[in-house]
Amino acid sequence: MGVQKQPPQAGVVFVADVHLDDSQPEITRRFEHFLRHTASRCRSLYLLGDIFESWVGDDDPSALSQRIVAILKDLIDAGVRCYFMPGNRDFLLGEDWLQRAGVTLLADPSPLPTEDTPTGLAGKIWLSHGDALCTDDLAYQKVRRMLRDSSWQADFLAKPLAERKAFAQAARERSREYVSTASDAIMDVNPQAVNAFMDRLGADILIHGHTHRPAMHRWQVPDTGRWRQRLVLGDWHRHTSYLSLADGEFRLITC
Repeated sequence: MGVQKQPPQAGVVFVADVHLDDSQPEITRRFEHFLRHTASRCRSLYLLGDIFESWVGDDDPSALSQRIVAILKDLIDAGVRCYFMPGNRDFLLGEDWLQRAGVTLLADPSPLPTEDTPTGLAGKIWLSHGDALCTDDLAYQKVRRMLRDSSWQADFLAKPLAERKAFAQAARERSREYVSTASDAIMDVNPQAVNAFMDRLGADILIHGHTHRPAMHRWQVPDTGRWRQRLVLGDWHRHTSYLSLADGEFRLITC
Protein backbone atom coordinates (compact mmCIF):
# COMPACT_ATOMS: atom_id res chain seq x y z
CA MET A 1 0.00 0.00 0.00
CA GLY A 2 1.14 3.57 -0.56
CA VAL A 3 0.62 6.86 -2.33
CA GLN A 4 0.96 6.69 -6.11
CA LYS A 5 1.14 9.46 -8.67
CA GLN A 6 -0.43 7.50 -11.52
CA PRO A 7 -3.81 5.83 -10.97
CA PRO A 8 -4.06 2.05 -11.49
CA GLN A 9 -7.04 0.21 -12.83
CA ALA A 10 -9.42 0.29 -9.85
CA GLY A 11 -12.34 -1.92 -8.93
CA VAL A 12 -13.75 0.47 -6.33
CA VAL A 13 -13.00 4.15 -5.68
CA PHE A 14 -13.67 6.39 -2.68
CA VAL A 15 -13.83 10.20 -2.75
CA ALA A 16 -14.54 12.96 -0.23
CA ASP A 17 -14.06 16.70 0.21
CA VAL A 18 -14.29 17.73 -3.42
CA HIS A 19 -16.06 20.96 -2.39
CA LEU A 20 -17.68 21.64 -5.75
CA ASP A 21 -18.58 25.31 -6.09
CA ASP A 22 -19.28 27.69 -8.97
CA SER A 23 -16.36 29.84 -7.82
CA GLN A 24 -13.89 26.95 -8.36
CA PRO A 25 -14.28 25.83 -12.00
CA GLU A 26 -10.93 24.01 -12.02
CA ILE A 27 -12.12 21.66 -9.27
CA THR A 28 -15.31 21.00 -11.23
CA ARG A 29 -13.30 20.26 -14.37
CA ARG A 30 -11.06 17.78 -12.55
CA PHE A 31 -13.98 16.07 -10.84
CA GLU A 32 -15.95 15.69 -14.06
CA HIS A 33 -12.83 14.25 -15.72
CA PHE A 34 -12.43 11.83 -12.80
CA LEU A 35 -16.03 10.66 -13.07
CA ARG A 36 -15.85 10.14 -16.83
CA HIS A 37 -12.38 8.60 -17.08
CA THR A 38 -11.67 6.91 -13.74
CA ALA A 39 -14.95 6.16 -11.96
CA SER A 40 -16.42 4.93 -15.25
CA ARG A 41 -13.88 2.05 -15.24
CA CYS A 42 -14.92 0.93 -11.75
CA ARG A 43 -17.72 -1.22 -10.45
CA SER A 44 -18.51 1.12 -7.50
CA LEU A 45 -18.03 4.77 -6.56
CA TYR A 46 -18.33 5.96 -2.94
CA LEU A 47 -18.84 9.69 -2.32
CA LEU A 48 -18.12 10.18 1.39
CA GLY A 49 -19.34 13.70 2.00
CA ASP A 50 -18.53 17.33 1.21
CA ILE A 51 -18.78 16.64 -2.50
CA PHE A 52 -20.43 20.07 -2.68
CA GLU A 53 -19.10 23.13 -0.87
CA SER A 54 -22.60 23.83 0.41
CA TRP A 55 -26.12 22.53 -0.08
CA VAL A 56 -29.20 24.57 0.77
CA GLY A 57 -31.86 22.19 -0.54
CA ASP A 58 -32.74 20.03 -3.52
CA ASP A 59 -34.93 22.84 -4.86
CA ASP A 60 -31.89 24.97 -5.71
CA PRO A 61 -31.79 24.97 -9.56
CA SER A 62 -27.99 24.96 -9.70
CA ALA A 63 -26.52 24.25 -13.12
CA LEU A 64 -23.50 22.68 -11.43
CA SER A 65 -25.57 20.16 -9.47
CA GLN A 66 -27.56 19.34 -12.59
CA ARG A 67 -24.34 18.57 -14.50
CA ILE A 68 -23.18 16.25 -11.74
CA VAL A 69 -26.59 14.53 -11.72
CA ALA A 70 -26.29 13.90 -15.45
CA ILE A 71 -22.79 12.43 -15.21
CA LEU A 72 -23.67 10.20 -12.24
CA LYS A 73 -26.78 8.99 -14.03
CA ASP A 74 -24.64 8.08 -17.05
CA LEU A 75 -22.27 6.14 -14.78
CA ILE A 76 -25.12 4.23 -13.17
CA ASP A 77 -26.74 3.53 -16.54
CA ALA A 78 -23.38 2.07 -17.62
CA GLY A 79 -23.38 -0.29 -14.62
CA VAL A 80 -21.36 1.59 -11.99
CA ARG A 81 -22.86 1.47 -8.50
CA CYS A 82 -22.80 4.91 -6.85
CA TYR A 83 -23.20 5.68 -3.15
CA PHE A 84 -23.36 8.96 -1.22
CA MET A 85 -22.76 9.67 2.47
CA PRO A 86 -23.49 13.20 3.74
CA GLY A 87 -20.68 15.42 4.99
CA ASN A 88 -20.72 18.56 7.08
CA ARG A 89 -21.17 20.73 3.97
CA ASP A 90 -23.78 18.74 2.04
CA PHE A 91 -25.76 17.09 4.85
CA LEU A 92 -28.98 18.58 3.46
CA LEU A 93 -28.63 16.81 0.13
CA GLY A 94 -31.91 14.95 -0.06
CA GLU A 95 -33.90 12.14 -1.58
CA ASP A 96 -35.07 14.15 -4.58
CA TRP A 97 -31.53 14.82 -5.82
CA LEU A 98 -30.39 11.27 -5.04
CA GLN A 99 -33.29 9.78 -6.97
CA ARG A 100 -32.64 11.99 -9.99
CA ALA A 101 -29.00 10.87 -10.01
CA GLY A 102 -29.82 7.26 -9.14
CA VAL A 103 -27.39 7.35 -6.20
CA THR A 104 -27.83 5.20 -3.07
CA LEU A 105 -27.76 6.99 0.28
CA LEU A 106 -25.48 5.61 3.02
CA ALA A 107 -25.86 6.34 6.72
CA ASP A 108 -22.81 7.58 8.63
CA PRO A 109 -21.23 5.19 9.54
CA SER A 110 -21.89 2.27 7.19
CA PRO A 111 -20.05 -0.98 6.48
CA LEU A 112 -18.61 -1.41 3.02
CA PRO A 113 -21.21 -3.46 1.11
CA THR A 114 -20.37 -7.15 0.84
CA GLU A 115 -20.09 -7.09 -2.96
CA ASP A 116 -17.16 -4.62 -2.71
CA THR A 117 -15.44 -6.18 0.32
CA PRO A 118 -12.31 -8.31 -0.16
CA THR A 119 -12.51 -11.95 0.94
CA GLY A 120 -12.12 -12.39 4.69
CA LEU A 121 -12.98 -8.79 5.59
CA ALA A 122 -16.78 -8.95 5.61
CA GLY A 123 -18.11 -6.47 8.16
CA LYS A 124 -14.59 -5.25 9.00
CA ILE A 125 -14.36 -2.25 6.62
CA TRP A 126 -16.43 0.78 7.64
CA LEU A 127 -17.06 4.14 6.00
CA SER A 128 -17.61 7.54 7.62
CA HIS A 129 -17.32 11.18 6.69
CA GLY A 130 -15.08 11.60 9.73
CA ASP A 131 -16.23 14.84 11.35
CA ALA A 132 -17.84 13.07 14.32
CA LEU A 133 -14.35 11.82 15.30
CA CYS A 134 -12.91 15.32 15.74
CA THR A 135 -14.08 15.31 19.34
CA ASP A 136 -11.45 17.78 20.61
CA ASP A 137 -13.09 20.54 18.54
CA LEU A 138 -15.86 21.24 21.04
CA ALA A 139 -17.15 24.33 19.21
CA TYR A 140 -17.54 22.40 15.97
CA GLN A 141 -19.25 19.45 17.67
CA LYS A 142 -21.80 21.83 19.23
CA VAL A 143 -22.64 23.30 15.81
CA ARG A 144 -22.73 19.82 14.28
CA ARG A 145 -25.35 18.64 16.77
CA MET A 146 -27.53 21.63 15.89
CA LEU A 147 -27.20 21.19 12.13
CA ARG A 148 -27.93 17.46 12.26
CA ASP A 149 -31.10 17.97 14.32
CA SER A 150 -34.12 17.02 12.21
CA SER A 151 -36.25 19.90 13.57
CA TRP A 152 -33.57 22.46 12.73
CA GLN A 153 -33.24 21.01 9.21
CA ALA A 154 -37.00 21.10 8.61
CA ASP A 155 -37.21 24.74 9.79
CA PHE A 156 -34.25 25.70 7.60
CA LEU A 157 -35.58 24.01 4.46
CA ALA A 158 -38.93 25.78 4.94
CA LYS A 159 -37.25 29.17 4.56
CA PRO A 160 -37.10 30.96 1.17
CA LEU A 161 -34.25 29.84 -1.07
CA ALA A 162 -32.61 33.29 -1.05
CA GLU A 163 -32.55 33.30 2.75
CA ARG A 164 -30.99 29.83 2.83
CA LYS A 165 -28.31 30.88 0.36
CA ALA A 166 -27.46 33.95 2.44
CA PHE A 167 -27.19 31.80 5.56
CA ALA A 168 -24.90 29.32 3.78
CA GLN A 169 -22.63 32.10 2.52
CA ALA A 170 -22.33 33.60 6.00
CA ALA A 171 -21.65 30.13 7.45
CA ARG A 172 -18.84 29.54 4.95
CA GLU A 173 -17.23 32.85 5.89
CA ARG A 174 -17.46 32.03 9.60
CA SER A 175 -15.99 28.60 8.92
CA ARG A 176 -13.01 30.04 7.02
CA GLU A 177 -12.34 32.49 9.85
CA TYR A 178 -12.58 29.74 12.46
CA VAL A 179 -10.29 27.37 10.56
CA SER A 180 -7.68 30.13 10.20
CA THR A 181 -7.48 30.57 13.98
CA ALA A 182 -8.18 27.09 15.41
CA SER A 183 -5.24 24.85 16.33
CA ASP A 184 -4.34 22.04 13.94
CA ALA A 185 -4.54 19.48 16.72
CA ILE A 186 -8.22 19.95 17.57
CA MET A 187 -9.22 19.80 13.91
CA ASP A 188 -7.89 16.27 13.46
CA VAL A 189 -9.53 13.10 14.72
CA ASN A 190 -9.05 12.08 18.35
CA PRO A 191 -7.17 8.72 18.52
CA GLN A 192 -9.15 7.52 21.53
CA ALA A 193 -12.40 8.41 19.77
CA VAL A 194 -11.26 6.46 16.70
CA ASN A 195 -10.48 3.33 18.70
CA ALA A 196 -13.76 3.54 20.62
CA PHE A 197 -15.62 4.05 17.32
CA MET A 198 -13.93 1.05 15.71
CA ASP A 199 -14.47 -1.06 18.84
CA ARG A 200 -18.19 -0.33 18.69
CA LEU A 201 -18.37 -1.23 14.99
CA GLY A 202 -16.05 -4.23 15.13
CA ALA A 203 -13.98 -2.54 12.41
CA ASP A 204 -10.44 -3.37 11.33
CA ILE A 205 -10.35 -0.69 8.60
CA LEU A 206 -11.95 2.76 8.69
CA ILE A 207 -12.17 4.93 5.56
CA HIS A 208 -13.04 8.61 6.05
CA GLY A 209 -12.45 12.15 4.86
CA HIS A 210 -13.16 15.58 6.40
CA THR A 211 -9.73 16.38 7.84
CA HIS A 212 -8.01 17.08 4.48
CA ARG A 213 -5.02 15.05 5.73
CA PRO A 214 -4.67 12.15 3.28
CA ALA A 215 -2.76 9.26 4.81
CA MET A 216 -2.81 5.52 5.43
CA HIS A 217 -2.42 4.88 9.17
CA ARG A 218 -1.76 1.44 10.65
CA TRP A 219 -1.42 0.67 14.34
CA GLN A 220 -1.72 -2.10 16.90
CA VAL A 221 -4.24 -1.82 19.72
CA PRO A 222 -2.23 -2.26 22.96
CA ASP A 223 -4.82 -4.22 24.96
CA THR A 224 -5.69 -6.73 22.25
CA GLY A 225 -2.74 -6.73 19.86
CA ARG A 226 -5.25 -6.24 17.04
CA TRP A 227 -4.01 -4.38 13.96
CA ARG A 228 -6.12 -1.57 12.54
CA GLN A 229 -5.99 0.81 9.59
CA ARG A 230 -7.40 4.29 9.11
CA LEU A 231 -7.43 5.39 5.46
CA VAL A 232 -7.94 9.15 5.14
CA LEU A 233 -9.15 10.66 1.88
CA GLY A 234 -7.66 13.91 0.59
CA ASP A 235 -9.39 17.10 -0.47
CA TRP A 236 -9.54 18.40 -4.04
CA HIS A 237 -8.45 22.02 -3.60
CA ARG A 238 -5.14 21.50 -5.43
CA HIS A 239 -5.13 17.90 -6.71
CA THR A 240 -7.35 15.04 -7.75
CA SER A 241 -7.40 12.75 -4.72
CA TYR A 242 -9.06 9.37 -4.19
CA LEU A 243 -8.64 5.93 -2.68
CA SER A 244 -8.79 2.85 -4.88
CA LEU A 245 -9.44 -0.75 -3.91
CA ALA A 246 -8.38 -3.28 -6.52
CA ASP A 247 -7.35 -6.93 -6.13
CA GLY A 248 -7.70 -6.60 -2.35
CA GLU A 249 -5.20 -3.73 -2.15
CA PHE A 250 -5.86 -0.11 -1.15
CA ARG A 251 -3.97 2.70 -2.85
CA LEU A 252 -4.20 6.39 -2.06
CA ILE A 253 -3.95 8.32 -5.33
CA THR A 254 -2.93 11.95 -5.81
CA CYS A 255 -2.61 13.26 -9.38
